Amino acid sequence: MTEAGSTLLFRTRNISPEPRVPPAIPTDFKPEVDQIVEAILYLYTESRRLTKELARSVDLTGPQLTVLKMLEGVGDLSLSELSERIRAQNSTVTGIIDRMERENLVVRARSSEDKRVVFIKLTEKGERIARGIAVEPMVVLRDALSALSAGEMRDLLKILTKIARRVQSIVQREAGGNGNKE
Repeated sequence: MTEAGSTLLFRTRNISPEPRVPPAIPTDFKPEVDQIVEAILYLYTESRRLTKELARSVDLTGPQLTVLKMLEGVGDLSLSELSERIRAQNSTVTGIIDRMERENLVVRARSSEDKRVVFIKLTEKGERIARGIAVEPMVVLRDALSALSAGEMRDLLKILTKIARRVQSIVQREAGGNGNKE
């Protein structure tokens, strides 16, 4: 852009100092890596599709259904515990719980031992809806895993835990480099 014969330069802020270049995968492993990534993406996508479909059948959102089934399975949880279990920020879960409370699906109840702690509890309506949904992604995945031997299950757990830790490390490193910590 020119103004009276001079060039104006626009300065932009770098979000990331340099684009991240993933490490090269040896070509002899690339087909297997691609198949593993595709399998993980399939499981994730299928889980979300099933959750949304089931949620829609009872006029809920996917996250609301996830919370209902989590509370049904493990019982009352604090907001922090719930956030950790469904892998979401406290602020996100607070919004979900606010809407669920307005729809009489959950209530907040102070701990009798520590008044600073607030537990999220299912109401009768929430319990009824949760019981009425027989199949959920967790059940489907558990059923699929039951086909593995005990040794295969231990190996899979070890491998998935290693991958999850590595992903967490990469995400934290990159978030720290961008100044986008939350």
